[in-house]
Amino acid sequence: MLLEEPGENVHVNIRHTKDFQFVTVNIFSTTYSKVYLINAADPLYGLTLVWECEACAHCIIEHHQGYLYLFTDADRGGQSVDCHYLHRSPLHSSGPRKWENVFIDDEDLIIEDVDFCNSHMVLIIREGGRFRLCSVALPMTSSKGAAYLRELYPNFLPLPESVSQISPGTNYDFYSSIMRFTISSPVMPDAVVDYDLSNGKWEIIQQHNLLQERTRVLYGTASAGMNISVSNTEVNANAEDNHSWNDLSEFYACEQHGVISSDGVTVPLTVVYSHKRKKGGQNPGLLHGHGAYGELLDKRWHSELKSLLDRGWVIAYADVRGGGGRGKRWHEDGRGTKKHNSINDYISCAKFLIEKEIVHRNKLAGWGYSAGGLLVASAINCCPDLFRAAVLKVPFLDPVNTLFSPILPLTPVDYEEFGYPGDKDDFEAMRKFSPYENIQKGVLYPAVLVSSSFNTRFGVWEAAKWVARVRDHTIYNPDHPILLNLTSDMVEENKYLQCKESALEAAFLLKIIDS
Repeated sequence: MLLEEPGENVHVNIRHTKDFQFVTVNIFSTTYSKVYLINAADPLYGLTLVWECEACAHCIIEHHQGYLYLFTDADRGGQSVDCHYLHRSPLHSSGPRKWENVFIDDEDLIIEDVDFCNSHMVLIIREGGRFRLCSVALPMTSSKGAAYLRELYPNFLPLPESVSQISPGTNYDFYSSIMRFTISSPVMPDAVVDYDLSNGKWEIIQQHNLLQERTRVLYGTASAGMNISVSNTEVNANAEDNHSWNDLSEFYACEQHGVISSDGVTVPLTVVYSHKRKKGGQNPGLLHGHGAYGELLDKRWHSELKSLLDRGWVIAYADVRGGGGRGKRWHEDGRGTKKHNSINDYISCAKFLIEKEIVHRNKLAGWGYSAGGLLVASAINCCPDLFRAAVLKVPFLDPVNTLFSPILPLTPVDYEEFGYPGDKDDFEAMRKFSPYENIQKGVLYPAVLVSSSFNTRFGVWEAAKWVARVRDHTIYNPDHPILLNLTSDMVEENKYLQCKESALEAAFLLKIIDS
């Protein structure tokens, strides 16, 4: 026996370092977080405690040439931090282990993720709201204390505009200088890229060929429909040109806006539209929102939205509080008793689209998935006349009853996110934002399509109860139908059902808005 944790609320996660020399044992509980190290060459020797901090902190340990690297968002020096940081410590040290900063803190440069190979460290960073990807040669030239990242001569991968997410691949080969990443953008199909850290060259390995007449160099060959000859060398030399990324920026625009919420906080809003179809104040719009669990809002290119964009729709994404991408405090300010901040942020973004004449006043629709369904439904309760239509997919609409009497397999994360009904303050706050508890009487609601499944995590009864109460309490109007779509299959695991459901949503939106 190497380790035994008798507590019920303790989670143990086992992984290996990238060089396979050590096994790390990560322990998370409601009171503490610990990381142990096991020598892979002598696993029966036992565990060595290398890191301990407060509960619910994200901790990843890596090993590289005699140094342990710690990537975490734990409190530092007794002070709460808003983002992740990178520490390192010699593997073998006399006395208590001491961790030192790798980089000097820079408010304009936030480290989102880190990966290692034998020769380089790769950093996914956010600089002024823009995602960037760079590599630093190892061992670092500054071996004595922390240094600014720019002083280490990082090599940046030239990225297209409006990158919304960078996801590292598995990158199992520790001794390869080529690492794989997926680059996402609202105006570019996901591009799987191999990035050679030794020379800075990159190559698109896989990408959805959306427009035949627009393809440059894809899968190593040119499109048969075009007489274009572009060598890999030319592609790399002209990497700053967005066209080498096979993006769709010449057809669709992507704009970033800062929306002032009700309490003065600036909320990021991303707006995508067709260049040819943009008409001031006349376009219909679809506003996406999620704002929960500290998760990034999915702003990737989705082919099913092309049909709406080509018809003149504006697709907008509201990065409200409670979601991820802007630090730990951004998440904290939109959960539990502060959930109302998420709803107010979403409403502010909706009003911004109308006031700035980006979307027609009577042609705005909301869209929310899971916890995003709670967000959109709560916004409708607050301002039913602000929206013309809404799509709620497997929505969480009755948090008070579900959390108070949990039939579903809920986790501590759900209670931390929405509140614990046994606590009076949490219960009162939950009743104020719960979509089921706050449906207005005698008011005309927008047209709503609610989709749920018998195999989803949130029960179909939540959707059915909400639809029944809206129909009962609000003004009936056949032009504002409240529709309930239930399936017995797991839609998320069936691409054909996904296509069918996407077509239903598009038909619903076009029917309602055009009428």
